[in-house]
Amino acid sequence: MDQRDASVILFLAALAHEKRASVHTLAAYGSDLKTLQQLAMAEPLAALKPSDIRRFAMQLNSRGQSARSIARKLSAWRSFYRWLGGNSRLPQNPCQGVHPPKRRKDLPKVLSIGQVGALLDKPADDLLELRDKAMFELFYSSGLRLAELASLDCGGMQLAEKEVTVTGKREKTRTVPLGAKAHAALEAWLAERHVLAHAGEPALFVSRRGSRITPRAIELRLGRWAQRQGLGQHVHPHMLRHSFASHLLQSSGDLRAVQEMLGHASISTTQVYTHLDYQHLAKVYDAAHPRAKTRS
Repeated sequence: MDQRDASVILFLAALAHEKRASVHTLAAYGSDLKTLQQLAMAEPLAALKPSDIRRFAMQLNSRGQSARSIARKLSAWRSFYRWLGGNSRLPQNPCQGVHPPKRRKDLPKVLSIGQVGALLDKPADDLLELRDKAMFELFYSSGLRLAELASLDCGGMQLAEKEVTVTGKREKTRTVPLGAKAHAALEAWLAERHVLAHAGEPALFVSRRGSRITPRAIELRLGRWAQRQGLGQHVHPHMLRHSFASHLLQSSGDLRAVQEMLGHASISTTQVYTHLDYQHLAKVYDAAHPRAKTRS
C-alpha cells in the first residue's frame, strides 16, 4: 500500500468514527477519491496543485460526466484535502477556487403549432369539456402559470377589452391580452358556468362539485385531453405556457414583451426561449439571407 492509499484510508476512517458518516456516504467518498487517484496516476495526492484539479475536472467533463457529478467529486476532494491539511503540513488545499462546469439548463418542452392546433381545435362534447377547453385556450393564449389560472376569479376577466388580469409570483399582478379563440371559449363557458358553480363562488373555473377547481385536477384533465387527441406524449399545463412563449417569440422577436406577458422578474429567465428558437431562426436565415443560398 503506498502513501496515497494510506491517507485515503485514514480519511475514510476519520469520517466513520469522528463524523459518524453513513455507509452510503463512505462509499460515495471512497469512489470519488478512487477517481482522484486514477486521474493523478503516479503523482502523490499531497503534491497536486490547483491546476491539476482543474485539469481533472475538465477531463471528467470531456468524458461526459454531468456538472452535478463533477461538483460532488470536487466537494469530496476538498473535504479530503481539508482533513489532510489539518493532519500534515499541506501548503494549500488544491481544490480551493476550482469550480465545476456550469450546469446545463434543460430547455423547456414545447408543442409545435400543429400540435397545439390538434390539442385545442377539438369541440367540447359536454359541460366539463366546455370548461376544459376554456382553460386550455387561456393557458396557451395568455401564457399563464398553473397556479395563476386556478386562482383566477370571474372579476379578473375583462372580456370586452379582451384582457385578463392575474396575480403571479410575489403577489405581482399583470394584465395580458386574450386571443380571439380563448375569448370565444371563455364566453361559451361563462354562459354555462352557473350550472356547476355554487351561488357566490368567485372562481372562474369550478369543479363538478361547484367549488374552485384544484391545480391537480386541471393537470389531470389536460393529460387526459391530450391523450384523447392522440398527441403521443404527456402534456402538462406548463408546456402550454412554454409553447405560448416560444411561438410568440418566433413571430414577434420581442423578448421584452414576452418577458412582461410571462411575468418574469428578470429577462434572463425569458432568454431560455431564444435557444428553443435557434433552429427556426436558422431556417429563416437559410431561406432569406443572400449569402446563405447555394448557387447552382
